[in-house]
This record gives sequence, C-alpha cells and structure tokens, in this order.
Amino acid sequence: MTVAAKEIRDQEQFVLLDEQKTVRDLVLHQVKKAASADSKSVILVTGGPGSGKSVIALSLMGELAREGRSAIHATGSRSFTQTLRKIAGKGSTRTKGLFKYFNNFMEAERNGLEVLILDEAHRIREKSVQRYTPKALREKARAQVDELLDAARVPVFLLDQNQVVRPGEMGTPDDIRAAAEAKGLDVRQIDLADQFRSGGSLAYIEWVERLLGLRDIETGPQPWEGIDENFAVDVVDSPEELESRLQAYRDTGKSTRMTAGFCWPWSKPRDDGSLVLDVTIGSWQRPWNLDSERSVGGAPPSALWATDPAGFGQVGCVYTAQGFEYDWNGVILGPDLVWRQAVDGGRGAWLVRRAESRDSEVTKKSVTDAQFDRLIRNTYKVLLTRGMVGTLIYSTDEETRGFLRTVVRGRSRGQAARLLVAPPQ
Repeated sequence: MTVAAKEIRDQEQFVLLDEQKTVRDLVLHQVKKAASADSKSVILVTGGPGSGKSVIALSLMGELAREGRSAIHATGSRSFTQTLRKIAGKGSTRTKGLFKYFNNFMEAERNGLEVLILDEAHRIREKSVQRYTPKALREKARAQVDELLDAARVPVFLLDQNQVVRPGEMGTPDDIRAAAEAKGLDVRQIDLADQFRSGGSLAYIEWVERLLGLRDIETGPQPWEGIDENFAVDVVDSPEELESRLQAYRDTGKSTRMTAGFCWPWSKPRDDGSLVLDVTIGSWQRPWNLDSERSVGGAPPSALWATDPAGFGQVGCVYTAQGFEYDWNGVILGPDLVWRQAVDGGRGAWLVRRAESRDSEVTKKSVTDAQFDRLIRNTYKVLLTRGMVGTLIYSTDEETRGFLRTVVRGRSRGQAARLLVAPPQ
C-alpha cells in the first residue's frame, strides 16, 4: 500500500514481472485503440492469491494518470477501498476520489471513463441496490456487471473465482464473458500463472486447493513435507500456541495476524468501549476485529484491521482479510469444517457443517447445501493464503488436527523455527 501511494501520488513506477507487464501493456494498447477508433473492449485477468492482480491494477492507475487518462479503481470490498483511500489518497481529496465501489456506477454515463479497473472482481454482486438505494433507482436497477461494462471504454476485470465467499457474488470468468458477449463486446483474457504472495510459493497455493478439495479432487490432499524452503507451514496444538508464536514473529518486526472461520457470535463493543471476547476456545478468548468505521478501545476500524499494527489483538474474518497479506498468517479452522476419516469408504473427507456457522449471509435458506459447501471451502482458501512467509494452522476439532498433522508431516515445524531466526527476503 505504501508503494501504491508512491505510484499514484509521486508517479514512481512498480517493477512488474513478465506476465504483469503483458497485462499492463495490453490495457494501455486497448485504451489507445479505443480512443482513436471510437471502440470498446473488455479485458479479463484471472489469477490466484498473490499473482499480482492488485499490483497490476495500481500500476495501471499510475501509468494512466501520467498519460492524463480518465481512470477509476473500484472494488466490492470496504476494507480494500478504504485502505487505498487512506494510504494512497493521503492528503489528496482528488486521489481519494479515484477509489470507488462496484455499486457507485448505477447512474454512470455510458463510456464516461476511458478505463475502469475492477479489482477483486470475484466480488461483483447480482445488483448494486442496497437498503439505502432510492426507490426510483431501485426499480430500474440493472445487473451490476452490465453497469460496470457500460461505464468505461475499457473495463478491466481482475479476479480469482475461488475467492467467492458470499452468496450473490457473480464474478466468475463465465459470468463476465457472457455479459460482455451479450453486448457484442470483444473479451481479451490473460491468466496469471505465477504466484508471489506466499513467499513465491505456487506449491503452497496448490497444496491448499488440494487440501480443501478445490482442485484434483480424485487425488485428494497431498503431504506438504516442507517442499518449499521459502515458505513454512505448521499445525499448532492450541490457540495459545498459535498466538504466542505469532507474537514471537511480531517481536522480530514481522507483520502477523490471526483469522478464523465465522463460527462465533459477533458482538458490538460495550458502552465503555471494551471489546467482547466472542472467539472462545477453552480458556482462550479474543475479540473479533471491529465491525465499524471508527477505532474503539485501541482497536483499528474494520477497514484497517489488516494493515494497522493494532489489529494484532483481534481475530479477523474473511471479509476483513480478503485482498490483504501479512508475513505470518495464523488460521483457526472452526467447527464448520471438519475432517472425518470414516467418511468415503475410509478415505476420509471434509464435512461442512451448516449449523456451526454464524454467518447469516451464507446460512440463509436461499443458499443451497452445495453452495454453502463451496462458500466455506473458498473462505478457508482465502484465509489460508494471506501469509507471505508462513502459515500456522489450528483446528478446534481434535480429529481434524490429527489429520492436518499427517499432511503437514511435522517437517515444517523445524523449518518455521529457522525462518523465525532468518526469514526469507
């Protein structure tokens, strides 16, 4: 985010890697083509966590600003947009105005922008209406993807469809391509194969996806076995151990955060400003991150939980962690996702338990069991892929912890200790 501020405010430039340069150059070419030929095109960029989608988005914002082009960056994430406004837009009302939400384009002028950069586009909703939308506007609301396609000459969608974590999110490549083609628009797609967030460990991302049954379902979870010396994975025995190890890493100057599945109630702060210790596991208790736009009791606003050092004392959820990263990542698997070895003829399988979730969005009746299953797996995929140096995993379920130890195989514990002393650069 600090680099983003320099990129946009001070016109310094990111050093992009090969595939990222390809995307940037394609967008810039299409912008010039649209301006000279009075045409329009759609660019679709897909990639997993840490593949550089947001780096591309912010680099484009800087480059387009240098060229004097009209460009807006938009997301469906309050945390991500507010953080960009705070850090990249610090001291500049005009720069803050460059960062908007997907639902800000209901009345946008058709092709009023040259470029609309849609970061985290997997969070596009079916429609932009909300409870504060005026009735007249609500009645003529269109599909949100149509509003976004219409708002710019070159709309750029950057997404990872395995990060859809709420019902009603429509941002898949098929959804976007179908909407564009219905308008007769050309779609250019680029897939980012490399992965940079988790210490450059594409192996770790693939391991997480296999672990959760999001890919290679027939082969099932595979052992980690410490196969990447630049990234550490370990299973801890208690939340106390999880927090103490993260604190040790934090004491060395590394950024650390704890996150969990949404399996505990979420209370508002007390009248005296103290936070309710909702996340309770045995005698260990911690509060969730704030669900407000102001600091309370020393905890940062929800949008800044992932980037403000004061966020360490609270447990984050997927809605505040998505889109961000930190050095060391502590993840609590709640009782909504457990492993049972006796299932599937003794091969073992994950059980997704709806009754254990406290997320009213994913448990409402309109969400089918199959949809709920996928949303929970995607949620933990997001939570498990926030770390850049290492990830510590704890499950509240004893059998699940035992299973996780068999796939991690214990080799990463020593590796994690070595990384504490000399973390990779």
